[in-house]
Amino acid sequence: MKFEPVLGYLLLINLLLFLMMGLDKWKAVHHKWRIPEKILLGLGILGGGIGGWLGLLLFNHKSSKWYFKLIYFLGLLVFFAAFYYSNELNQFFYV
Repeated sequence: MKFEPVLGYLLLINLLLFLMMGLDKWKAVHHKWRIPEKILLGLGILGGGIGGWLGLLLFNHKSSKWYFKLIYFLGLLVFFAAFYYSNELNQFFYV
């Protein structure tokens, strides 16, 4: 199996957002400097919907803010669209 750049990107951005959600929750509890919401939302809309949703659920972080849920849902759509089209392109070019 060869390395897929789009899949690597999606894995990386979701892992990064999940870890950042956990770090931001830890910082909130310990009254430390926080990660700006625009960073968390930006990573979410760029395909990090799965990592964002996992962060919402597992860390119970930002779960009361509707716009995080909306952006992470849209990020899920971006994730699945990128995953689908990367497979379609691979089938087209590598058949």
